[in-house]
This record gives sequence, C-alpha cells and structure tokens, in this order.
Amino acid sequence: MSSVHVTVLLEEAIAALAVRPDGIYLDATFGRGGHSRAILSRLGPNGRLLAFDRDPDAIRVGREIQDARFTLLHRPFAELREGAEEAGFSGFDGILFDLGVSSPQLDEGGRGFSFRHDAPLDMRMDTTQGETAAEWLARAEIREITEVIRNYGEERFAFQIAKKVVAVRAERPVTSTGEFAALVRAAVRTREPGQDPATRSFQALRIHVNQELDQLALSLPQALALLKPGGRLVVISFHSLEDRIVKRFLRAAAAPDDLPKNFPLRASELPQPTLRLVGRAKKPPVAETAANPRARSAVMRVGEKIGEQPAGTSSCCA
Repeated sequence: MSSVHVTVLLEEAIAALAVRPDGIYLDATFGRGGHSRAILSRLGPNGRLLAFDRDPDAIRVGREIQDARFTLLHRPFAELREGAEEAGFSGFDGILFDLGVSSPQLDEGGRGFSFRHDAPLDMRMDTTQGETAAEWLARAEIREITEVIRNYGEERFAFQIAKKVVAVRAERPVTSTGEFAALVRAAVRTREPGQDPATRSFQALRIHVNQELDQLALSLPQALALLKPGGRLVVISFHSLEDRIVKRFLRAAAAPDDLPKNFPLRASELPQPTLRLVGRAKKPPVAETAANPRARSAVMRVGEKIGEQPAGTSSCCA
C-alpha cells in the first residue's frame, strides 16, 4: 500500500528556522522530504542543506532530489557531528528535527510499525541493521518487557502483557504484528474509548527497538554545538516522552545557572546561557489537525543560539 506523507507544521517550522538565501541548514530527519524541499525552495545559489535519515526508503526518496546544494546521508541523527564533519559541514544557521514515524512507515504494512496490517514484527527504522522487535521479544525476560512497555508506552497493564508474551512464546514465536496485537488485547482489560488496546505497546516496542529517546538525548547537544551564533534549533515531537526531553534540554541551555543562592561569584563569572527560547511551544492549528489527524499530538519548540559573550559582560536582558 502506498502512502503520502503530510508534513506537519511545515510553514511554521520553516518560519521558525528563519531561512536565509545564503544560509547553511540541517534537516536531521529527512523522512519524505517535505521540510527539506521547503528549505531548498528558499535557498539561493550559495545556500546549502544537509539531511540525515536512517530509513533506506527515505534515502531512496531523497536520491530523487537532484540539487547541487543538497547532501543526504544514510545515518541516524545521533551521529550529527561525525556525519556533518565527514560531509564537509562545520556549522549551521538552522537545524530541524521532525521526530516520530512517517505515514509511509505506518501505512506500508511490511515495516511492522502498525497493528492495522498483519506483517512481520520488524519495527526497525533502519532495516539494514539491528535487532527486530520479534527477535527482541523472543529473548527478553518478563522484567525487560514490562519495563519497556511501562516506560515507553505508559501502559498500566505492562506486566500482564509481558507475562502473556512469555507464555505464548513458550508454545510458538511471536513473529507478526497480528499475533502481538492479539495477545496485547487479551491482556489489557480496559482502554480509553476509541483507542485500540495495542496502541501503547506498539509505540513502546518501536521506541525501544530504535532507541529513539536515547538517540534524541545524544543528538540535541551535538545540534547545539553545530549551530552558529544566531542559528535556530527547531524540534517537532509527537509524544510526551520526546517532548519532555526536548523541553528540559532547551530550558537547561537557556538557564544553565544552577548555583546555590548567594554563591560568591561576580556576574561576569556566572555560567552563561547558550540558547534563548523563541516563543512558546506551538501546536498545529485546528484546520491542520482536521485535515491530518496524525498531527494532533505534534508540539514544536524553538531555541536560538546565543553568541559567546566578551569577558566581563553578561547576556542577561532587561
């Protein structure tokens, strides 16, 4: 089944990046290229764009863009610094993250991301390496399965699901999305109206298999280091666990002074913030969520890198 990916918060993200015609930008999550194409459309002849993605299908789509200003790397965004250096980029005027999964990943059943298709239980974003969800479920202990489903899916029936998985796999391996969804539904006693009982467990398994939260936590400091003074960091997240990491990182970078009150330091000796927050967290407008229900949970946060302060000065504002 083919699927068209609708880029969430497209105009808002591009506006937040404040794209300059001669600027150098990084799209850390190419996906199906909606943001990258919008950035390229605003760049002049001397502008450049570097993009990352670890999904081979996304890389195939990106190869169709024949533009000398555009470079695409098949790498996870946890390797931003290393990849940028190898590609010949030393700094960026803006960096964009659009987290989560794309519509084709969910809708094309063979990837194993969705319980709406009975397919191999894979769930890897990079299908060229790593352990599949089925392989992990075949070896993980009850405790591990419980922790993953509870922590990443915020599922209150995590232990019951883990017990069910282990009981079923003693008789046969759990290898398909249909099998996993069925055993989750058998273990979950109640669920919010309109939500499939398997939703939280599928999210948890996908996050674990792809180490999504660890990748994000590793990549944000690299992104900040790669930004030029005045450069913008724009992050769109799709669930509370991602957004919590992003929010805490931006706030810490914008207010790094954790010293005790009345600590004996002059103002010029205090740790200086490296970012300033730009506006408030933004959610998609009602019209966008009505047209694309998958946009409902999106949250965009923006920070701007502060230039290094000369000795004896402060970056505080009135």
